[in-house]
Amino acid sequence: MSDPQRPRASLRTAVVWEVLEDALDRRAKATGRDGALDVLDTGGGSGNFAVPVAGLGHRVTVVDPSPNALFALERRAAEAGVAERVRGVQGDAHGLFDVVERGGYDAVLCHGVLEYVDDPAEGLRNAVAALRPAGTLSVLAAGLGGAVLARALAGHFTEARQALVDPEGRWGTGDPMPRRFTADQLTGLVAGAGLEVGAVHGVRVFADLVPGVLVDTEPGAMDALLQLEAAAAELPAFHSVATQLHVLAERD
Repeated sequence: MSDPQRPRASLRTAVVWEVLEDALDRRAKATGRDGALDVLDTGGGSGNFAVPVAGLGHRVTVVDPSPNALFALERRAAEAGVAERVRGVQGDAHGLFDVVERGGYDAVLCHGVLEYVDDPAEGLRNAVAALRPAGTLSVLAAGLGGAVLARALAGHFTEARQALVDPEGRWGTGDPMPRRFTADQLTGLVAGAGLEVGAVHGVRVFADLVPGVLVDTEPGAMDALLQLEAAAAELPAFHSVATQLHVLAERD
């Protein structure tokens, strides 16, 4: 499928989408129901993942604190023809069960959430509590190493060092990212929430470093870069320089 609405069309999310699509397919087969899963997307915003997931036939509930994002989600779902399978509700990770059912979902996406919540461990525990037995959790969060490398390559060496030593992985007061994680920190949070870590992937290992003009103008460059990202994603050596980290885990 080559629908441009789908995350696989984006260089920055292709690795996550491939892993997620496969995980949802396996989960759907394991449920033995009609193949459609109940999926919760916490902090899902305008539906970058929710709408494509609904396009696979699953029912998706998006929780996001922004009314504007939820309005954009509704419009995007309608344009993609999946409005009946996408529901948006206003809320956040802290008060998750004020708006959704505890233990009601086959899969939970927690993408771009842990960087911003006051207590990442609590946010993750809530995400896990929303899962049914044997449910799947997909976590995507900002990686420390990618930020350090990016600041250093830009010539901001003091900021790069500051990110390395800062407890939250921030390079200074002007840093728009509240928190970053190493692979060990992120997998530790997931394991601490009672899940079994199945896979860890480095995301945007090269994509943020390669000049856009090269990708846009060099024939075959986009496909080759996608293949390179996919090949490097599972290698632990590249987790330490990835802009984002993706963890796939399951509830026993």
